[in-house]
Amino acid sequence: MSSRIPIVPESTEPLPGLGENTGLLSWVASIDHKQIGIMYLIGTLIYFVIGGLEALMIRTQLAKPGSELLSPEMYNQLFTMHGTTMIFFVVMPFLIGVGVYLVPLMIGARDMAFPRLNALSFWLFAFGGVLLYYSFFTQSGAPDVGWFAYAPLSEKPFSLNNGPTYWALGLLVSGIGSLISGLNNVVTILTMRTPGMTMRRLPLFVWMMLVTSFLLVFVIPIITSAFVMLLLDRLLGATFFTPAFGGSAILWQHFFWGFGHPEVYILVLPAFGIVSEVIPVFSRKPIYGYEFVAGSTVAIGLLSLGVWAHHMFAVGLGNVANAYFSLASMLIAIPTGIKVLNWVSTMWGGRINFAVPMLFATAFIIEFVVGGLSGVAIASVPIDWVVTDSYFIVAHFHYTIFGGSLFAIFAGVYYWFPKFTGRMMSETLGKWHFWLTVVGFNMTFFIQHFLGVMGMPRRTYTYHDMPYWGSMNLISTIGAFIIALSVLVFIWNIIVSLRKGEPAGDNPWKAWTLEWATTSPPPVYNFKLVPPVRGRRPLWDLAHPDSPDEPDAKIVTEGPNG
Repeated sequence: MSSRIPIVPESTEPLPGLGENTGLLSWVASIDHKQIGIMYLIGTLIYFVIGGLEALMIRTQLAKPGSELLSPEMYNQLFTMHGTTMIFFVVMPFLIGVGVYLVPLMIGARDMAFPRLNALSFWLFAFGGVLLYYSFFTQSGAPDVGWFAYAPLSEKPFSLNNGPTYWALGLLVSGIGSLISGLNNVVTILTMRTPGMTMRRLPLFVWMMLVTSFLLVFVIPIITSAFVMLLLDRLLGATFFTPAFGGSAILWQHFFWGFGHPEVYILVLPAFGIVSEVIPVFSRKPIYGYEFVAGSTVAIGLLSLGVWAHHMFAVGLGNVANAYFSLASMLIAIPTGIKVLNWVSTMWGGRINFAVPMLFATAFIIEFVVGGLSGVAIASVPIDWVVTDSYFIVAHFHYTIFGGSLFAIFAGVYYWFPKFTGRMMSETLGKWHFWLTVVGFNMTFFIQHFLGVMGMPRRTYTYHDMPYWGSMNLISTIGAFIIALSVLVFIWNIIVSLRKGEPAGDNPWKAWTLEWATTSPPPVYNFKLVPPVRGRRPLWDLAHPDSPDEPDAKIVTEGPNG
């Protein structure tokens, strides 16, 4: 080993309160970031199944015109709970959980900056979900006001319907947990990097988590304030959102979307980070334009704070406001497009290994671009006026969040599952999962663009037998059941791989970032020896001590398949 690559020793003494305990108590009382991250992932998988079952019931109701499978009240409850669950209790906490697990490993740290706050953030998330779903067992049932809970419907007094109260309380509690996690990530990344890990050498996933964490810190207080005001309206007779008594229903929309549009990027930026780690490894090339990927992430974060009212074009804010928010919404496509260019350029000319993580990452680019193009379209005020509150918006949103975030999440699960568990997932079952997901997703949501253009409104529990509406909805429902089948394959793959999966070794993908430098799964102290960091690919540098400090984008021939 060259003398210019010293190994940085790391103490293996456990942190105070952090031991090698076993059994259920070791999880319940854990402050180990890895156990907390795994609990996040298990919790989000449970909510993913619940939210998926709610979606299947919705799609079954809409499979034919005039269906009476669900009552209007139950449909509205399922519609509200499905959206709330998938956004606040699946995608966002999953990405937070992956960050909790991986960020300390990727920067060479032993744990998060505040381990006990890290545990508190998880238990607040868990308690918030329990509060939300407890509403099903109350006399008036679950909230039925949509996942956006527009006032004044949502601020009717508690005595009329207590579902929205549990909705606000559950999201208030879980949101505080997300805020704590964001603060913890910011401090961890800025203060606990191993020597040599400068900001210009951070893994791109860590960059994305840093910007996401700043967004959490800035925007969670906005929605928290709105929840408090909504609860005051419902429980104590305040009138913040009651127009008849001087309040403003539009004020709720400003609060909600002031949080809600940055929330889209809270859901998507970590997914960008996952894809930015997977594509270089399976292309056997360094990421093309690292600085542009990192810089465009900061640009997206800043621009996302100033585009919230493009969700409100139909409200009547006036031509000046509409023009500003339309232009700002189009501008945000520029840094996003830069990322797509970087990913494609990284793949171009590489020795691509289409293992399951790479399949999902590649599909992510295609599906997210479709969602992004429709997003640019509805950033135009006249187009938005035509398709607002139609199934075109449903299709756009799902191409952004499902086609974007969830496809990247699946890529991340297959990529890091060996690190989490020490075992490989089945490639055969993984490819069945991938193709079923691609077919089911596009069958479900692509056709909804046409339904929206043809005038089918969203948030309706049934519809008249208009030309082609019934057949298109049936196709969409069949696609939803194919997605459900793909999820069953995914869960079965996890179960089988945990029990009988091939041992993974420490670095099965021949990856380059620090999390692959320790054992799989990592020990409680993370590292016995922290590899030196003198470039953006520490493990490549360790294996090639005489290479330049910052290697260019030449193809790397070593890889999982040669």
